[in-house]
Amino acid sequence: MEITFLGTSSGVPTRARNVSSVALRLPQRAEVWLFDCGEGTQHQLLRSDLKSSQISRIFVTHMHGDHIFGLMGLIASMGLAGNAQPVNIYGPAGLKDYLRACEKYSEMRIGDRLRVHQSKPGIVFEDERFQVSCLPLKHRVTAFGYRVTEKDRPGKFNLEKAQKLGIPPGKIYGELKKGKVVTLDDGRIINGKDLCGDRETGRKMVYCTDTVFCDAAVELSQDADVLIHEATFAHQDAELAFDRLHSTSTMAAQVALLAQVRQLIMTHFSPRYMPGNDVTLDDLLTEAQAIFPNTSMARDFLTYEIPRRTILLNQH
Repeated sequence: MEITFLGTSSGVPTRARNVSSVALRLPQRAEVWLFDCGEGTQHQLLRSDLKSSQISRIFVTHMHGDHIFGLMGLIASMGLAGNAQPVNIYGPAGLKDYLRACEKYSEMRIGDRLRVHQSKPGIVFEDERFQVSCLPLKHRVTAFGYRVTEKDRPGKFNLEKAQKLGIPPGKIYGELKKGKVVTLDDGRIINGKDLCGDRETGRKMVYCTDTVFCDAAVELSQDADVLIHEATFAHQDAELAFDRLHSTSTMAAQVALLAQVRQLIMTHFSPRYMPGNDVTLDDLLTEAQAIFPNTSMARDFLTYEIPRRTILLNQH
Protein backbone atom coordinates (compact mmCIF):
# COMPACT_ATOMS: atom_id res chain seq x y z
CA MET A 1 0.00 0.00 0.00
CA GLU A 2 1.64 3.19 -1.21
CA ILE A 3 0.26 6.72 -0.94
CA THR A 4 1.05 9.38 -3.54
CA PHE A 5 -0.03 12.99 -3.00
CA LEU A 6 -1.21 14.53 -6.26
CA GLY A 7 -2.49 17.80 -4.81
CA THR A 8 -1.84 19.41 -1.42
CA SER A 9 -3.13 22.98 -1.69
CA SER A 10 -6.48 24.22 -0.39
CA GLY A 11 -8.99 26.15 -2.46
CA VAL A 12 -6.77 27.10 -5.38
CA PRO A 13 -3.61 25.67 -6.94
CA THR A 14 -0.24 27.33 -6.54
CA ARG A 15 2.93 27.02 -8.62
CA ALA A 16 4.15 24.23 -6.35
CA ARG A 17 0.91 22.61 -5.21
CA ASN A 18 -2.18 21.41 -7.05
CA VAL A 19 -5.60 21.10 -5.41
CA SER A 20 -6.73 18.02 -3.51
CA SER A 21 -6.12 14.47 -4.65
CA VAL A 22 -4.45 11.49 -3.02
CA ALA A 23 -3.76 8.13 -4.68
CA LEU A 24 -3.51 4.81 -2.90
CA ARG A 25 -1.66 2.22 -4.96
CA LEU A 26 -2.42 -1.43 -4.28
CA PRO A 27 0.33 -3.26 -6.20
CA GLN A 28 -0.86 -6.72 -5.12
CA ARG A 29 -3.98 -6.22 -7.24
CA ALA A 30 -2.67 -3.70 -9.81
CA GLU A 31 -5.20 -1.09 -8.72
CA VAL A 32 -5.12 2.59 -7.83
CA TRP A 33 -7.76 4.21 -5.61
CA LEU A 34 -8.16 7.99 -5.70
CA PHE A 35 -9.35 10.13 -2.83
CA ASP A 36 -10.74 13.39 -4.25
CA CYS A 37 -9.98 14.61 -7.74
CA GLY A 38 -9.40 18.35 -7.93
CA GLU A 39 -8.86 20.22 -11.18
CA GLY A 40 -5.65 19.16 -12.91
CA THR A 41 -5.43 15.76 -11.24
CA GLN A 42 -5.00 13.98 -14.57
CA HIS A 43 -1.99 16.20 -15.33
CA GLN A 44 -0.53 15.25 -11.96
CA LEU A 45 -1.06 11.58 -12.76
CA LEU A 46 0.89 12.03 -15.99
CA ARG A 47 3.79 13.47 -14.00
CA SER A 48 3.75 10.58 -11.54
CA ASP A 49 4.58 6.87 -11.80
CA LEU A 50 0.90 5.98 -11.48
CA LYS A 51 -1.18 4.59 -14.35
CA SER A 52 -4.65 6.07 -14.83
CA SER A 53 -5.66 2.79 -16.46
CA GLN A 54 -5.35 1.15 -13.03
CA ILE A 55 -7.80 3.51 -11.31
CA SER A 56 -10.73 1.38 -10.21
CA ARG A 57 -12.26 3.39 -7.34
CA ILE A 58 -12.58 7.09 -6.54
CA PHE A 59 -13.71 8.28 -3.11
CA VAL A 60 -15.00 11.86 -2.96
CA THR A 61 -15.13 13.63 0.38
CA HIS A 62 -17.47 16.48 -0.59
CA MET A 63 -18.78 18.54 -3.47
CA HIS A 64 -16.54 21.61 -3.32
CA GLY A 65 -14.82 22.36 -6.61
CA ASP A 66 -11.25 21.97 -5.43
CA HIS A 67 -12.10 18.33 -4.68
CA ILE A 68 -14.20 17.36 -7.73
CA PHE A 69 -13.48 19.62 -10.73
CA GLY A 70 -10.95 17.15 -12.12
CA LEU A 71 -13.35 14.20 -12.20
CA MET A 72 -14.93 14.60 -15.62
CA GLY A 73 -11.66 15.38 -17.37
CA LEU A 74 -10.05 12.29 -15.89
CA ILE A 75 -13.04 10.09 -16.71
CA ALA A 76 -13.13 11.38 -20.28
CA SER A 77 -9.41 10.79 -20.80
CA MET A 78 -9.64 7.30 -19.41
CA GLY A 79 -12.42 6.55 -21.89
CA LEU A 80 -10.51 7.95 -24.85
CA ALA A 81 -7.50 5.91 -23.83
CA GLY A 82 -9.57 2.76 -24.21
CA ASN A 83 -9.76 1.92 -20.53
CA ALA A 84 -12.52 -0.68 -20.42
CA GLN A 85 -12.29 -1.17 -16.67
CA PRO A 86 -15.39 0.11 -14.84
CA VAL A 87 -14.76 2.88 -12.32
CA ASN A 88 -16.66 2.91 -9.04
CA ILE A 89 -17.11 6.37 -7.54
CA TYR A 90 -18.27 6.98 -3.97
CA GLY A 91 -19.39 10.31 -2.60
CA PRO A 92 -22.14 12.40 -1.00
CA ALA A 93 -25.64 12.99 -2.34
CA GLY A 94 -25.55 15.14 -5.44
CA LEU A 95 -22.43 13.57 -6.91
CA LYS A 96 -24.36 11.34 -9.30
CA ASP A 97 -26.51 14.24 -10.53
CA TYR A 98 -23.39 16.37 -11.03
CA LEU A 99 -21.65 13.69 -13.10
CA ARG A 100 -24.73 12.95 -15.20
CA ALA A 101 -25.23 16.68 -15.87
CA CYS A 102 -21.62 16.97 -17.02
CA GLU A 103 -22.16 13.93 -19.23
CA LYS A 104 -25.32 15.41 -20.73
CA TYR A 105 -24.10 18.92 -21.49
CA SER A 106 -20.66 17.89 -22.73
CA GLU A 107 -22.27 15.14 -24.84
CA MET A 108 -19.87 12.61 -23.41
CA ARG A 109 -21.01 9.01 -23.34
CA ILE A 110 -19.94 7.29 -20.14
CA GLY A 111 -22.23 4.30 -20.50
CA ASP A 112 -21.80 1.57 -17.90
CA ARG A 113 -18.15 2.38 -17.22
CA LEU A 114 -19.12 4.70 -14.36
CA ARG A 115 -20.82 3.31 -11.27
CA VAL A 116 -21.75 5.93 -8.69
CA HIS A 117 -22.45 4.98 -5.08
CA GLN A 118 -23.78 7.37 -2.43
CA SER A 119 -21.57 7.34 0.65
CA LYS A 120 -23.38 6.87 3.96
CA PRO A 121 -21.91 6.45 7.46
CA GLY A 122 -20.55 2.95 7.83
CA ILE A 123 -19.06 0.53 5.32
CA VAL A 124 -19.11 1.81 1.74
CA PHE A 125 -17.04 -0.98 0.15
CA GLU A 126 -15.77 -4.39 1.21
CA ASP A 127 -14.23 -7.43 -0.42
CA GLU A 128 -12.09 -10.34 0.77
CA ARG A 129 -9.05 -8.11 1.23
CA PHE A 130 -10.16 -4.56 2.08
CA GLN A 131 -12.88 -2.62 3.84
CA VAL A 132 -13.59 1.08 3.31
CA SER A 133 -15.80 2.95 5.77
CA CYS A 134 -16.72 6.59 6.23
CA LEU A 135 -18.09 9.02 8.79
CA PRO A 136 -19.44 12.55 8.33
CA LEU A 137 -17.00 15.28 9.30
CA LYS A 138 -17.80 18.90 10.23
CA HIS A 139 -17.67 21.24 7.24
CA ARG A 140 -19.89 23.82 5.51
CA VAL A 141 -21.35 21.09 3.30
CA THR A 142 -21.75 17.36 3.76
CA ALA A 143 -18.24 15.92 3.93
CA PHE A 144 -16.98 12.44 4.68
CA GLY A 145 -13.72 11.10 6.00
CA TYR A 146 -12.67 7.67 4.71
CA ARG A 147 -10.89 4.79 6.42
CA VAL A 148 -9.25 2.00 4.42
CA THR A 149 -8.64 -1.18 6.39
CA GLU A 150 -6.57 -4.02 5.01
CA LYS A 151 -7.82 -7.26 6.54
CA ASP A 152 -5.45 -9.39 8.58
CA ARG A 153 -3.55 -11.96 6.55
CA PRO A 154 -3.01 -15.55 7.70
CA GLY A 155 0.56 -16.53 8.38
CA LYS A 156 2.66 -18.49 5.90
CA PHE A 157 1.56 -22.11 5.56
CA ASN A 158 4.24 -24.65 6.56
CA LEU A 159 3.99 -27.08 3.65
CA GLU A 160 6.92 -29.20 4.83
CA LYS A 161 5.33 -29.74 8.24
CA ALA A 162 2.00 -30.67 6.65
CA GLN A 163 3.73 -33.24 4.43
CA LYS A 164 5.58 -34.75 7.39
CA LEU A 165 2.24 -35.19 9.16
CA GLY A 166 1.00 -37.11 6.15
CA ILE A 167 -1.80 -34.65 5.39
CA PRO A 168 -3.00 -35.33 1.83
CA PRO A 169 -2.79 -32.31 -0.50
CA GLY A 170 -5.88 -30.76 -2.00
CA LYS A 171 -8.73 -28.62 -0.74
CA ILE A 172 -7.84 -29.51 2.83
CA TYR A 173 -4.68 -27.40 2.54
CA GLY A 174 -6.81 -24.38 1.73
CA GLU A 175 -8.84 -24.90 4.90
CA LEU A 176 -5.73 -25.30 7.01
CA LYS A 177 -4.18 -22.16 5.49
CA LYS A 178 -7.19 -20.24 6.81
CA GLY A 179 -6.42 -21.53 10.30
CA LYS A 180 -9.44 -23.81 10.47
CA VAL A 181 -9.66 -27.06 12.43
CA VAL A 182 -9.94 -30.05 10.10
CA THR A 183 -10.70 -33.73 10.76
CA LEU A 184 -8.76 -36.10 8.52
CA ASP A 185 -10.10 -39.36 7.11
CA ASP A 186 -8.03 -41.28 9.66
CA GLY A 187 -9.71 -39.43 12.53
CA ARG A 188 -6.87 -37.07 13.38
CA ILE A 189 -7.88 -33.51 14.22
CA ILE A 190 -5.52 -30.88 12.82
CA ASN A 191 -5.60 -27.24 13.85
CA GLY A 192 -4.58 -25.08 10.91
CA LYS A 193 -3.07 -22.51 13.26
CA ASP A 194 -0.40 -25.07 14.18
CA LEU A 195 0.72 -25.14 10.56
CA CYS A 196 0.72 -21.39 9.92
CA GLY A 197 3.11 -18.68 10.96
CA ASP A 198 2.08 -15.55 12.80
CA ARG A 199 -0.76 -13.57 11.26
CA GLU A 200 0.03 -10.21 9.70
CA THR A 201 -2.02 -7.31 10.98
CA GLY A 202 -3.71 -5.41 8.16
CA ARG A 203 -2.71 -1.80 7.55
CA LYS A 204 -5.05 1.15 8.06
CA MET A 205 -5.13 4.51 6.26
CA VAL A 206 -7.46 7.40 7.10
CA TYR A 207 -8.20 10.48 4.96
CA CYS A 208 -9.89 13.44 6.66
CA THR A 209 -10.63 16.65 4.75
CA ASP A 210 -12.34 19.15 4.83
CA THR A 211 -13.25 19.54 8.49
CA VAL A 212 -12.77 21.47 11.66
CA PHE A 213 -11.76 19.37 14.69
CA CYS A 214 -14.54 16.87 15.45
CA ASP A 215 -15.08 13.63 17.36
CA ALA A 216 -15.90 11.74 14.16
CA ALA A 217 -12.37 12.31 12.85
CA VAL A 218 -10.95 10.88 16.08
CA GLU A 219 -13.27 7.88 15.91
CA LEU A 220 -12.46 7.19 12.28
CA SER A 221 -8.71 7.47 12.89
CA GLN A 222 -8.40 5.10 15.83
CA ASP A 223 -5.16 3.10 15.70
CA ALA A 224 -4.49 4.02 12.07
CA ASP A 225 -1.05 3.43 10.59
CA VAL A 226 -1.27 6.74 8.78
CA LEU A 227 -3.70 9.63 9.11
CA ILE A 228 -3.88 12.13 6.26
CA HIS A 229 -5.51 15.20 7.77
CA GLU A 230 -6.09 18.68 6.45
CA ALA A 231 -4.24 21.56 8.10
CA THR A 232 -5.48 24.57 6.19
CA PHE A 233 -4.54 27.12 8.85
CA ALA A 234 -1.86 27.89 11.42
CA HIS A 235 -2.80 27.88 15.08
CA GLN A 236 -2.78 31.68 15.21
CA ASP A 237 -5.56 31.68 12.61
CA ALA A 238 -7.85 29.39 14.62
CA GLU A 239 -10.67 31.94 14.41
CA LEU A 240 -10.60 31.67 10.63
CA ALA A 241 -10.55 27.88 10.93
CA PHE A 242 -13.68 27.82 13.09
CA ASP A 243 -15.39 30.35 10.87
CA ARG A 244 -14.70 28.37 7.68
CA LEU A 245 -14.88 24.93 9.32
CA HIS A 246 -11.35 23.92 8.45
CA SER A 247 -8.57 22.61 10.66
CA THR A 248 -5.43 24.18 12.04
CA SER A 249 -2.16 22.31 12.31
CA THR A 250 -2.78 21.85 16.03
CA MET A 251 -6.26 20.43 15.44
CA ALA A 252 -4.82 17.81 13.08
CA ALA A 253 -2.20 16.92 15.67
CA GLN A 254 -4.84 16.61 18.40
CA VAL A 255 -6.82 14.16 16.26
CA ALA A 256 -3.67 12.09 15.72
CA LEU A 257 -2.82 12.12 19.41
CA LEU A 258 -6.30 11.21 20.63
CA ALA A 259 -6.67 8.46 18.02
CA GLN A 260 -3.19 7.07 18.77
CA VAL A 261 -2.22 6.88 15.12
CA ARG A 262 1.31 5.98 14.10
CA GLN A 263 1.95 8.68 11.51
CA LEU A 264 0.25 11.99 10.75
CA ILE A 265 0.70 13.56 7.32
CA MET A 266 -0.79 17.05 7.02
CA THR A 267 -2.12 18.40 3.72
CA HIS A 268 -4.56 20.95 2.21
CA PHE A 269 -2.51 24.04 3.06
CA SER A 270 -3.67 27.61 2.54
CA PRO A 271 -1.56 29.57 0.03
CA ARG A 272 -1.23 32.28 2.69
CA TYR A 273 1.69 30.33 4.19
CA MET A 274 3.87 30.33 1.11
CA PRO A 275 7.61 31.02 1.57
CA GLY A 276 8.37 34.67 2.31
CA ASN A 277 5.25 35.29 4.38
CA ASP A 278 5.36 35.99 8.13
CA VAL A 279 4.07 32.46 8.86
CA THR A 280 5.16 29.57 6.66
CA LEU A 281 4.45 25.85 6.48
CA ASP A 282 7.54 25.20 8.59
CA ASP A 283 5.72 26.98 11.42
CA LEU A 284 2.67 24.76 10.95
CA LEU A 285 4.89 21.69 11.16
CA THR A 286 6.53 22.94 14.35
CA GLU A 287 3.11 23.59 15.91
CA ALA A 288 1.86 20.10 15.09
CA GLN A 289 5.01 18.30 16.20
CA ALA A 290 4.81 20.00 19.60
CA ILE A 291 1.60 17.99 20.12
CA PHE A 292 2.22 14.92 17.97
CA PRO A 293 5.93 14.45 17.18
CA ASN A 294 5.43 11.89 14.41
CA THR A 295 4.02 14.48 12.02
CA SER A 296 5.18 15.29 8.50
CA MET A 297 4.04 17.63 5.73
CA ALA A 298 2.71 16.43 2.40
CA ARG A 299 3.95 17.92 -0.85
CA ASP A 300 2.89 17.16 -4.39
CA PHE A 301 4.29 13.82 -5.61
CA LEU A 302 5.40 12.76 -2.14
CA THR A 303 5.07 8.97 -1.86
CA TYR A 304 4.70 7.13 1.40
CA GLU A 305 4.63 3.35 1.72
CA ILE A 306 2.52 2.26 4.66
CA PRO A 307 4.71 -0.10 6.71
CA ARG A 308 3.42 -3.47 7.75
CA ARG A 309 2.26 -3.72 11.32
CA THR A 310 3.90 -5.89 13.96
CA ILE A 311 2.68 -9.43 13.47
CA LEU A 312 0.30 -11.00 15.97
CA LEU A 313 1.64 -14.02 17.78
CA ASN A 314 -0.55 -17.09 17.51
CA GLN A 315 -2.10 -18.26 20.72
CA HIS A 316 -1.65 -22.01 21.06
